Amino acid sequence: MDIQHLRYFVSVAIHGSFTKAAEELYVSQPTISKMIKSIEDELGIQLFNRSGKTVVLTDTGKAVFIQAQKTLKSFQQLTDEINDVVTLKKGTIRIGLPPMIGSRYFPRVIDEFHKTYPHIKIQLVEDVTKKVVHDVENGTLDLGAVVMPVDNELFDHFSFVHDQLVLLLHPSHPLASRDSVTLSQLKEEEFIFFHKDFALHDQIIQDCLRLGFKPNIIYESTQWDLISELVASNLGIALLPKTICHAFNPERVKIINLTEPVIPWNLAIIWPKHQYLSFAAKEWIRFTKALFGKS
Repeated sequence: MDIQHLRYFVSVAIHGSFTKAAEELYVSQPTISKMIKSIEDELGIQLFNRSGKTVVLTDTGKAVFIQAQKTLKSFQQLTDEINDVVTLKKGTIRIGLPPMIGSRYFPRVIDEFHKTYPHIKIQLVEDVTKKVVHDVENGTLDLGAVVMPVDNELFDHFSFVHDQLVLLLHPSHPLASRDSVTLSQLKEEEFIFFHKDFALHDQIIQDCLRLGFKPNIIYESTQWDLISELVASNLGIALLPKTICHAFNPERVKIINLTEPVIPWNLAIIWPKHQYLSFAAKEWIRFTKALFGKS
């Protein structure tokens, strides 16, 4: 017995006629009769009393009719729910955003997406890149905005920012008048770093070690604005992405280009390569690519 059997049965019960049911369902009367006989044989009961001009439900037929109506209603609700999800009328997207990335790049995306798909819920989880990568991998998050690189065997991605780190100095610092400095020229400096959970923390240390020195880290913070204020107070130097430094007061903080090496700061949206991706998440990716001008 399947949903089609139940539809035929309910139609006959409502109309009290095989002929009218056949007309409603656009099938032949023998097809209807065969379907009803199949249900009766499977259940081992008689559904209809066929002795008069009309067919009338038996007692057991009435019980089946009540449950069949409930089943058909539930199936229709399920179909409607699936259709709503597929047509992006409903859904939930869980997105991981590191603090420095989320506040700068995603308010407009979130606003525009919500206007277009008002019934899709967006659950934002603010955390550092390392945790976002971990949670996307294990399925706790659908998508994540992270600092590259990531494991291409585990994740698909599209990049939306290509930037590099610059040096922040107090205006009185001896290097403040230069147009650029190399990383090796900073080996004697006191550094203000992002917290060790941030991707930039390890990235800068690794580049320093390749040049033969370990940076002297005197402060760590999770907030880029606090880091800039510490530099403005002449408590140390810092390396931050260039795009977030435009709002700094040049009379309080000097921004110098960093060379040899240039340390990239590239951002991307990632999602698991070998896991199911919901219709809503796929649309978020397409929508975000369009807003960031990516093909």
